[in-house]
Amino acid sequence: MKQETKPEFIAELTPHRSLGRNGFILLIGFIGVTCFISGMMFLVMGAWPVFVAMGLDVLIIWFAFHMNYRSAKAREVISVARDEVKIQKFAPSGRIETHTFNPFWTRFEVDRHDEIGITSMRLSTKEFSLPIGAFLNPDDRESFAYEFKNALGRVKI
Repeated sequence: MKQETKPEFIAELTPHRSLGRNGFILLIGFIGVTCFISGMMFLVMGAWPVFVAMGLDVLIIWFAFHMNYRSAKAREVISVARDEVKIQKFAPSGRIETHTFNPFWTRFEVDRHDEIGITSMRLSTKEFSLPIGAFLNPDDRESFAYEFKNALGRVKI
């Protein structure tokens, strides 16, 4: 029976959302009230299709935010131990993908742009490449890449 070693590094990567629940309620409330008042003015003038279109605008904006917050449920849990590198990808739908790599045969590859910084990160072996942290902002990619690279280097010693 294989004995698992304690991970030297564990990171949970989650997408950043700058607008919280209360901010969203205030924003959609403001948009709703503004569209309702504007739509009522058009309705009084006899342009009822504009009133309907303003209602659809609010509905479309709400739906877009709903999909954005749903996608924020995605996350990745990455652990590095002496005997394995384990990546768990949690989709917004609840589906979980688990990938394990031998740390001695795994390369951590980073693509950089001069102005933006890190544009993509992936773990690669001879036959497989797995993108990680695609939803992170550039600053978070930089800090994760630094810590992950150091952890991977420590277990290879």
